[in-house]
Amino acid sequence: MRWVLLTTAPNQITAESWCALLNESGVPAEVRPGDAASFLGVSSLPCGVMVPEEQKARAEAILKEKLGVEP
Repeated sequence: MRWVLLTTAPNQITAESWCALLNESGVPAEVRPGDAASFLGVSSLPCGVMVPEEQKARAEAILKEKLGVEP
């Protein structure tokens, strides 16, 4: 499975909530923190939301429909 960037969230908390929504909708998703120091705690910097390449279109539709987010 090849993971691709779906969108960039403004911070890790938002990215985690978007991933949870996608996972609940049946789309695997994970957060890729945008900074090297995120292992020290929650990152307040932008974070990538990654999804399997073949699920990207579905994930975009879910974020747009449920949250009004345009990836």
